[in-house]
Amino acid sequence: MDYYGAMKPYAAAWMGRSPETLPDDVSYGFKEWEIDKFGGYDSLHQYLLDNRFFVDAPPMADAPEALRRLSNENVRIRIITHRLWIKGAHQEAASQTVEWLDKNDIPYWDLCFVRDKPVVGADLYIEDTSKNIIALREAGRPTIIFTNLGNVTLPGRRVSDWIEVERIVRDEHKRWSTNRDAEAGLLALGRTE
Repeated sequence: MDYYGAMKPYAAAWMGRSPETLPDDVSYGFKEWEIDKFGGYDSLHQYLLDNRFFVDAPPMADAPEALRRLSNENVRIRIITHRLWIKGAHQEAASQTVEWLDKNDIPYWDLCFVRDKPVVGADLYIEDTSKNIIALREAGRPTIIFTNLGNVTLPGRRVSDWIEVERIVRDEHKRWSTNRDAEAGLLALGRTE
């Protein structure tokens, strides 16, 4: 989903402000929106859950279609997300995530709710959160950066849309299949769905 863009009107409503008063260019943690004055990210996250953000936010352009095409080509898609940090809200976070994936017809073999993304194995990771990109790389995991406002300073191979993701994954899948006699490669996605 377009996490930053889709969240802006929700964050504005949560703070009792107009969306136009919030800058478009934000970093990880939304410090530019001054959410700490309103209880911080955990409070905002609870508001998002209470208002079904994780069901109603639109997917990124071309993402569902690209993922369906890749799945049809035997690429196994593993979604990795960390939404289970609000005590007492795990069922709602998991439920909304599954509902969003189904609603947008996004195929996946596995859905992993885990903070430490490098422990989840895959042949290629597409990730947008800086700390996760760094952790994946430190663990020797091949990671493509999905560019967003929070990771623009990180060096490395980047994509900026789902057509690029599809092309790279398709090329990598050919390599996996040739080198391992495998029928499927395993693609792990961070919060870029």
